Amino acid sequence: MNLKKNIVLSGMMGSGKTTIGAILSKKLKLDFIDIDKKIEINENKKITEIFKVKGETYFRKLETGISISYLKKDNQVTSLGGGGFLNESIRKECKKKSISFWLNWNKQTLIRRILKNSKRPVLFDLNEGQIEKLINDRNNFYSKSDYEITCENHKKNEIVDKIISILKNEN
Repeated sequence: MNLKKNIVLSGMMGSGKTTIGAILSKKLKLDFIDIDKKIEINENKKITEIFKVKGETYFRKLETGISISYLKKDNQVTSLGGGGFLNESIRKECKKKSISFWLNWNKQTLIRRILKNSKRPVLFDLNEGQIEKLINDRNNFYSKSDYEITCENHKKNEIVDKIISILKNEN
């Protein structure tokens, strides 16, 4: 498939952006960019460590710069960090050269995944109710994606196939 635009995956932490992005990029023969991984390579630290040592403000500034620099490139699938699409500058850059997809899951599925993973620095001290509120707040931003992919009860390849089907109609 010859795409005119890049593909951007947005969604809550634990929504599978990295996994889906890797499969999708292979199927479409495009480069795969995982912004969180690029940040870790750039800083030579895990994201949790960046948050602990330098704070969220430093991280968000770094995330903005790295995200925008990659979003300006061509022929790629980009997985944004969970908070990336909340940033207006990143969203605007996505609109220029990309088609964005929100990987949307049932809140309880996300909460279960998040609570099982200790690598989520924004959520270190949040309880289930606070996580649900964060999901609700962030969904307002994710919903600004070009397309919403309802992922609940679908296998990884089915989600990828949904995205490819939409892309075929876009071209």
